[in-house]
Amino acid sequence: MTKRIVLAGALGGIAMFLWASLAHMVLPLGSLGIREMPDERPLLDLMHSSLGGSSGFYMFPALGAVGDMRAYEQKLASNPSGLLIYHPPGAAGFTPARLITEFLTELLEALLLAWLIAQSRFSSMPARLGLAAAIGLLAAATTNIPYWNWYGFPVSYTAAYMTTEFVGIVIAGLVAARTLGSMSRRAPAAAAAAA
Repeated sequence: MTKRIVLAGALGGIAMFLWASLAHMVLPLGSLGIREMPDERPLLDLMHSSLGGSSGFYMFPALGAVGDMRAYEQKLASNPSGLLIYHPPGAAGFTPARLITEFLTELLEALLLAWLIAQSRFSSMPARLGLAAAIGLLAAATTNIPYWNWYGFPVSYTAAYMTTEFVGIVIAGLVAARTLGSMSRRAPAAAAAAA
């Protein structure tokens, strides 16, 4: 049983990684909702002079140590607001290490998905796909909707990333369910032939 789950998860992880690659490099899903700043040079110079070598995740305007929501609401009324993920010059771009991290993440997700499908009492393909779809919807909503709600991520960006995650998990679920299903049908036949 464990070998079947590992194989189903590994194949699902590969399928999920291929889907994510397609979604980001061929389809527009990876760039929806992301815009480039016009005339970015003055802003880049200002960020570098202000933040220097301090990589971080910044919110502006600052909430402040006290967390006075009334004062923060006043700041929001008269100032621009947003989030900034800042890295000083020399940050890594598209590297093999990042691709490996992405693949390992999707492999782990698919292994967990295959394990959940194997633990369920669902034996039909539609039921297993329904379980994968429910897990995919949960995964897609878990961070994407709060980021849209609290931080103002664009709707198009949120929908694109939810779609990418949901479809990836359903594809991994389809591969895992088919692998687990075909292997479970072969196991009783092999056991009967051996007897």
